Amino acid sequence: MKPRSILAALALGSLAAPLAAESASTSFQPRGASATGDAFAQFAPASDRREHRIDYQHWDEALAWFVVPMGPSIRETPGRVEPELGTRRIYGHESRYRLEGNRVAFSYLTPGIREALTQYRQDLERVGSELDLTAIPRNEQLAFWLNLHNVAVIEALAGEYPLSEPSEREFGSNAAPLDDAKLVTIKGVELSPRDIRERIVYPNWQDPKVIYGFWRGVIGGPSIQRLAYTGSNVDALLSLAGEEFVNSLRGVEHYGGALRVSRIYEEAAPHYFGDFETLRGHLQQFAAEDVQKLLNKSARTGYNSFDGDLADLARGERDPALNFRFSQQDPAVGAGGLASGPNGLPAPPIRSRPNIAIQRLIAERQAKIGKAIKRGIRTGMVIYGDGDYSEGEAPKEVE
Repeated sequence: MKPRSILAALALGSLAAPLAAESASTSFQPRGASATGDAFAQFAPASDRREHRIDYQHWDEALAWFVVPMGPSIRETPGRVEPELGTRRIYGHESRYRLEGNRVAFSYLTPGIREALTQYRQDLERVGSELDLTAIPRNEQLAFWLNLHNVAVIEALAGEYPLSEPSEREFGSNAAPLDDAKLVTIKGVELSPRDIRERIVYPNWQDPKVIYGFWRGVIGGPSIQRLAYTGSNVDALLSLAGEEFVNSLRGVEHYGGALRVSRIYEEAAPHYFGDFETLRGHLQQFAAEDVQKLLNKSARTGYNSFDGDLADLARGERDPALNFRFSQQDPAVGAGGLASGPNGLPAPPIRSRPNIAIQRLIAERQAKIGKAIKRGIRTGMVIYGDGDYSEGEAPKEVE
């Protein structure tokens, strides 16, 4: 499906169900630990497996449409945001992390697209309930849990949009904060995003880079990827996500005479990081030269504040004089493909002019990317996946 046709497909609610198909995979050694509790133990990977894969083509297409890339961190705090002329209020993002991490263009998601997200989440639930997930290759299992988690979070936030901070709302069948909201049901077990992370994936996958695959809907967390996770690309995508996060301000900073790291590591610590020295060793695997220096010189370590602003384009705020969406007649507001709709696609026909908060963010983004290019910082990525490997290579299993 070509990118320009995705909007129509989503609006019609035609995200197709994932398909189980045969594929090759390398061997693995299952981790000895199992998920906590009897209900969750059934999701622990089994030693016997079947050579199946799950196809996420339609989720790929959706992500390519509504995820807006923000480029790599240049480890600089952006300038202060000034109020628009005639008002004292600032609309849109003003966080010091606002130019880090990709964004979901929630303001472009029509009711039809939101319904399509719900249908796709239900399709994933059916696959997870009808297929013996524990018997398929480990990377396929991991890709499923990552995609299910992220689809459910995006669907939940889209249903409550506009909102500035997810912590302001309650979600799911149990009306709970987003992390603990029961958003999906697999094999009769209601699961929250935290359940998927801490009771299924963390206890059963040894490699801590799995933490970078879970999108939390907020600026402070790991970035949402523009590709669906698959059994063949999950190792590479998680490595890229880890590299982006560790080398960003929201991942690792130094102030007050101490190294400050993201609170996502505190959540994962019981499973992966017995002490800060273990965590430091993990961070060094992904750190660029300047971050390596911070890691090596800082004896004191602590967690930084976690930015809970919604990771969208406009911070979920309505400018009273403007509409979220661009009209079809509006000119482009910045390079990188964002014109009248996300990633170069037309927005639904509406009568208002562009949202100034989104224009400002995209202009800041473009200036940041220009700086990154001048400094020789890589601004793109190349992924080999779905069996597209050099001769003799095979996808690496994430244990």
